[in-house]
Formats: sequence, structure tokens, C-alpha cells
Amino acid sequence: MSETEKGTARKRILAVDDTAVILTRISNTLRNDYDVITVNSGARALKYLAQRKPDLILLDIQMTPKNGIDTLREIRAMEDRADIPVIMLTGVEDKSFVLASVKLGICDYILKPFSSDDLLKRIQRVFEPEAQTDTETW
Repeated sequence: MSETEKGTARKRILAVDDTAVILTRISNTLRNDYDVITVNSGARALKYLAQRKPDLILLDIQMTPKNGIDTLREIRAMEDRADIPVIMLTGVEDKSFVLASVKLGICDYILKPFSSDDLLKRIQRVFEPEAQTDTETW
């Protein structure tokens, strides 16, 4: 029986950041619970997305040459990829970037540097939204 048939298939997360240290930290934080694919540019993310569909994308806003907002615009324009949940990562509290990404339908954003616990909690919120509403109604 495959993992999918058992219902234990791991969620796949695509992490996109041009800083190797951040990608390593994300990978180390998530690898016990998720399958993590790391790429260091928006162009590589788009190339990956042309072949595979992850369950979630962690996307850095400030990258060169293609920033996270431009990358997200292209993802939202892709057939069968526009619905992938996205959490933006940013080292700068720039409201214009955050507003632009909110208009493109992000789930959340995380300020860098982030704690491993915060990253895990925010990802769990995306994958298990009903867990949050259950506690809020009591």
C-alpha cells in the first residue's frame, strides 16, 4: 500500500529564497513533518511549478532579479497553480509589498528573522484551518 493510500502522504512545501542560510533553516525546521523543496530564485520556482504542484509555497519578497511579488503574479497566472496557498517571507516591514501580496491572495506573511515555532504554526494554520476555528468558538 502506498503512502497516499494509507492517508499519510506528506505535504510538499516549495521554499523560495535567494539566501542559502534561510533555505537551510526552513528545510531543517520542516523536514520532519513535510517534504521540502528549496530553490534560490523566482525563475527556478516557476520552472519547478511548470512540472509539479506543491501544497504550499513559502516565497521571499526581496529577491533579484525577479522579486517575490513578480513571481507570485506569474504563479497566479499559471493554469492549475493559481490556487496554491502562499506565505510570503520578508525582512522588511514594507506595507506596499505586503499590500501587493495580499491583493494577489497570500495566506499570511512572516517577518524575517522568524522562529521555527512561528513558521510551523503558520504552516499548520494553512493546512488545518478548522483546528483554529474549533478553539475560537468555545
